[in-house]
Amino acid sequence: MLRSMKIWFKRLLGFGTLAAVLLAAGLAWYATRPLVITPLPKTVNVAPGMHLKSLSVMLEREGVVGDARVFWLLGRVLGKAGTLKVGVYTLDKPLTPIELYGKIERGDVSQAMVQFIEGRSWREIRTVLASQPLLKNESAGMSDTQVLRAIGASEAYPEGLFFPDTYFYAPHTSDLNVLRRAYRLQREKLTSAWQARAPGLPYETPYEALIMASIVEKETGAAFERPMIAGVFLNRLKLGMRLQTDPTVIYGLGERFDGNLRKVDLLADTPYNTYTRTGLPPTPIAMPSAEAIRAALNPAQTDALYFVSRGDGTHVFSSDLAAHNRAVRRYQK
Repeated sequence: MLRSMKIWFKRLLGFGTLAAVLLAAGLAWYATRPLVITPLPKTVNVAPGMHLKSLSVMLEREGVVGDARVFWLLGRVLGKAGTLKVGVYTLDKPLTPIELYGKIERGDVSQAMVQFIEGRSWREIRTVLASQPLLKNESAGMSDTQVLRAIGASEAYPEGLFFPDTYFYAPHTSDLNVLRRAYRLQREKLTSAWQARAPGLPYETPYEALIMASIVEKETGAAFERPMIAGVFLNRLKLGMRLQTDPTVIYGLGERFDGNLRKVDLLADTPYNTYTRTGLPPTPIAMPSAEAIRAALNPAQTDALYFVSRGDGTHVFSSDLAAHNRAVRRYQK
């Protein structure tokens, strides 16, 4: 019995080795055979966050590779999973799978892309721009004022002036070009929303609405709550109450903020401390999305003056302090 089991085990090992050899030979053949890509030229977009499997599925969907599973397996065997570079690639001639992987690994793009994400700060935008290998970082040696003048902005401070979006650019484009486009797009979005604003809002200028939109953006991760958050803050402004919002305090602390907001921070007066000062802070505190701008200019009709986090990204809204304190005891203590 033992002897027969040993024989079967050797046979299984033999079959496994044979299968591995055949698989390797098949992948080697596939890797060097030109892909049938029609029509040429074809453009494909390797988006931020795209991994090897989603890339393979996208290429099959676009008619670049015949079988996403085989292309994915080749990439795994070649160790390409962590080497994909985002951008728009133009395929203007037949390529083998291994040549296509090489093109994406080199970042041989016809257009590169950079993402500005809502809620991020101007300091973070500058870091993102500096990290783009195909973008000419001409703003690196400029002050904030110099950058604003270079892109034709009339404002004195850059925070919040750029629209969060994905921006495509040709390799070696100046980062000032990207900033100029993002600035103009934010102005367009703000102007459009301002013209469609609800009546009776306590803003004197579109810039004040932009400041409020940035606070709304930072206060909630639940998009559907933005109009309610804006409604609460606008009720407070109309009554002369302090906004008392942590994100403005954190912004005022700048690089001193270590991730832990303390009571002493809430008491330390800065232009951005809405616990010590009435009204809006002097500038936006982040890059607001179009949704946050619309919420600031078309807030929910509510009598709520308070809100507290449930701990899941949503909030409980209250119209009086007693109800708010009960919510705080339930969800925060």
